[in-house]
Amino acid sequence: MVDERSAGAVVVFMPSDSGKPEYLLLHYTAGHWDFPKGNIEAGETEKEAAAREIREETGIADVEFVEGFRQIISYRYRKARRLVDKEVVLFLVRTKTRDVKISHEHIGFAWKNYDDAIKQLTYRNARNLLEAAMQFMEKEKPPAA
Repeated sequence: MVDERSAGAVVVFMPSDSGKPEYLLLHYTAGHWDFPKGNIEAGETEKEAAAREIREETGIADVEFVEGFRQIISYRYRKARRLVDKEVVLFLVRTKTRDVKISHEHIGFAWKNYDDAIKQLTYRNARNLLEAAMQFMEKEKPPAA
């Protein structure tokens, strides 16, 4: 049984000059680097929760969900004396906003290309998620003429 459900997203910015995607990573106060995410509130859909969390944690309000990408990460963590089973639903979103205003939950942020983002992410499940997102975007690209 799942004790907690959260939603979040891999946030992608496409610079107009280089054409190489940049991924938004957040530096959490606990010390790890990860993607924006947080608990799903009563009455919210997964996508509504993901969009709200991105807005609250980064100040970015213009997000476009990439259809067809939805991943679930499950893990356990200790909260006081009990073990909590957590499920996080993650999406892939594009934004045209590069300006970030982090919340009190974070101590920093970075826009990174794929190779640098993979090195920066703390947890393996986050690295696996980024890899899946990058592969999904590669399949989505129209073939070069």
